[in-house]
Amino acid sequence: MNLRVKELFFYSVLFFLSAPGIRAQNLFTIDNIPVTRDEFLRAYNKNNTAQRPSDKAYREYLELYIRYKLKVRAAYEARLDTLPAQRSELQNFRSQVAESYLKDDTSLDRLVRESFDRSQKDIRVSHILIPFPKNPVPADTLRAYESAMTAYEALKKGKRFGDVAQQYSQDPSVKVNGGEIGYITVFTLPYELETLAYSTPPGHFSKPFRTKGGYHIFRNEGERKALGRIRVAQILLAYPPSSTKSTQEDIRRRADSLYSALAGGADFATLVRTFSSDNLSYQSGGELPEFGIGRFDSVFEATAFALDHDGAISRPLETAYGYHILKRIALKPIPRQMDSMIYVQLRQQVMNDPRIEVSRKALLNRILRQVNFQKADYADLDLWAFTDSAMRNTGLSSFRGLTTSTVLLSFPRQSYILKEWLDYVRSVRGQRPGGIQADKELFDRWVEKVAQDYYRNHLEEYNPEFAFQLAEFREGNLLFEIMQRKIWDKASTDSAGLKKYYDAHKDSYWWNASADALLFTCRDVSTAEALKSRLQGHPLSAWRQMTDSAATAIQADSGRYELTQIPNAVGAGQNSSTYTAFFTNPADNSVSFAYILNVYHDRAPRNFRDARGFVINDYQNWMEDQWVAELKKKYPVKIDDKVLAGLPR
Repeated sequence: MNLRVKELFFYSVLFFLSAPGIRAQNLFTIDNIPVTRDEFLRAYNKNNTAQRPSDKAYREYLELYIRYKLKVRAAYEARLDTLPAQRSELQNFRSQVAESYLKDDTSLDRLVRESFDRSQKDIRVSHILIPFPKNPVPADTLRAYESAMTAYEALKKGKRFGDVAQQYSQDPSVKVNGGEIGYITVFTLPYELETLAYSTPPGHFSKPFRTKGGYHIFRNEGERKALGRIRVAQILLAYPPSSTKSTQEDIRRRADSLYSALAGGADFATLVRTFSSDNLSYQSGGELPEFGIGRFDSVFEATAFALDHDGAISRPLETAYGYHILKRIALKPIPRQMDSMIYVQLRQQVMNDPRIEVSRKALLNRILRQVNFQKADYADLDLWAFTDSAMRNTGLSSFRGLTTSTVLLSFPRQSYILKEWLDYVRSVRGQRPGGIQADKELFDRWVEKVAQDYYRNHLEEYNPEFAFQLAEFREGNLLFEIMQRKIWDKASTDSAGLKKYYDAHKDSYWWNASADALLFTCRDVSTAEALKSRLQGHPLSAWRQMTDSAATAIQADSGRYELTQIPNAVGAGQNSSTYTAFFTNPADNSVSFAYILNVYHDRAPRNFRDARGFVINDYQNWMEDQWVAELKKKYPVKIDDKVLAGLPR
């Protein structure tokens, strides 16, 4: 790859900053502005992965990098970075990229791997619930705690879990199931309860565990290898509201009749459309969305997963909804090894699940440490009192040293005052529950919001990778802008300069073996065959009309081309008035061929019109070389040869 090609490739990549906090060696300076060794190596290593470092490779790349930096220096001096378009594009890019840094990868990875481990087994769980009333006061939570501890003590003395559940649990289903809620697996329960279940050994029960809703006691009744996920179709014969035993018996007999018909070869989908009461699935042959353990009635799930092959049909089973007949569509076992695809799928599930709150809190804690967050010295209860007064518009202007201008939170470059807290409360007051605890929760949400906003707005100060990425985009845009203004536009519109350059370099522009030809590219071989057949059956002058009518299915052009540019024209003894063989592009299976009008076997000079594209490119390069020479005089470059010699080999 020659120096010029390397430079053009390099335009897309640069790194402007070195990692903060590290005393870096300067490899060179431009107009006394340092460029560090680490900055150069970062760019070099990104663009030279295929070759081993050597003195020659470093020096060649250093010339490209210096040329690049000179142009960027000129762009800054021309204040191109202040252009509205430049600022807008940079801000849009910043907003898009910053979000990818607002996550805690370590905690997220831990949640993904934990979810995979938990997905390997199902746990049969029994449950005791002692709930809190709505808007509980301390006396309510104390009562619930005492009841939960009484139940726990009874279990410790050996009393059967089902009996304790019947006596203490306020879960409405306990009267039917004795507290046993069946099998659960990952993503079945809220994360904190899932964790409680998976941390309780088989045959043991947990201590009372508090959530926002109340106290829970779990018993692990047993574990099994995870069954996976399943797709079934169903015929549902639903119980009507307030159905009598006689009505339910009639429905049972009808279900038995349908099962007999299915056993005799009746079509399942036809019976679904005729008899099923499930308005959501009857139009699709009764097929339900794929589901796993813990989503439906435990009897329904047990029956579905007991079907031993695709197409198997269950006997009628009764649930609270009526009678169901199930047909297995497909069973998807749980993957036993986590590859990259499984990781991505689980990661998406984790990010869409409330458990992502764990990662979010880890991110917040990391941000608060990084940005040197400081909370002012005031009493929380005083702040809640001031806040409540402000929300009631009682006219309180100060309270125990607090005013609307009191600083509550501080970051290195920004502080937040009490008025900003009140504005936030007003913006969410419609969803704000009452009580001091609610004030604390709302305040924590505000702290999280302002901390993330501050971190996002100053991200390059805390994340070197983001700083490099932002600089790469900013300076790449500046480079394009100044090259457009100084070189590309001028060269392409300077007709006199182009002609003069051509006249001075005519010996550089020659036709090798070439041909006047019509080139055709078709989306597939059948389109190519049809086009060739039509061309052969009509006057050749109609080629443009034929190809234009095919819209995007066919692309066509005409002109003089070197034989190396024409598919299958080289080495085929190509003559005038002939078609080339079809050439299939392996990337997209498109098919190209050509009709050769005239062949020129001998090498011949190109006139200015035929050479114009090459002349523009060479003229741009010449102009650029002249400009870079001027920049080197304007912005002196000094290289530290000792640092260059010390680069890793």
